Amino acid sequence: MDRRNFSSSRRILCGATVWLAACSPTFNWRDVPLAPAELTALLPCKPDRADRSLPLGGETLQVQMAGCEAGGATFAVAHARAANLAQAQAWLAAWRAGTRAHWQAASGGQIAEAPVAMPRAAAMPTPWQIEVRGSGPDGKPTEARVRWFAHAQRDGSVAIYQATVLGRPTADDAASTFFDGLRLP
Repeated sequence: MDRRNFSSSRRILCGATVWLAACSPTFNWRDVPLAPAELTALLPCKPDRADRSLPLGGETLQVQMAGCEAGGATFAVAHARAANLAQAQAWLAAWRAGTRAHWQAASGGQIAEAPVAMPRAAAMPTPWQIEVRGSGPDGKPTEARVRWFAHAQRDGSVAIYQATVLGRPTADDAASTFFDGLRLP
């Protein structure tokens, strides 16, 4: 085989190897529009969708959800629409407090929380994230990352969101890919 053919074959082989490595049967990332919300989420698998009632103090909030399981973790986004900013702030504060209380009781582990940067999200209520590391009642490790944020709508209402990665994904960058893939208009 002459040197040019060998070099050409080697480039083709290298290109095919890179292409195959990029094709992950575990994480098949796709854009998922969350209608009627204005958010597009990047999910690692074809999502299931559901509506759910979420008790928040004296109110019940109807949320729409899309999520799936891939690589040892669940990736999900829930959303609802508040009539105004005051209602959005109250709902997100209650949602966050309820989630924090659940994880403290369930995991007995460490909970770190802080404001987080979220492109195009409303500044108020402040985008917020918690990270949980602990163990469940069965002694198995428990991990979760949950982010809340809001987006003002043209009609004066406010879309509110909760994005969650439950468990430890088998790919180290899967959680950051998911959170970085949340896009508002």
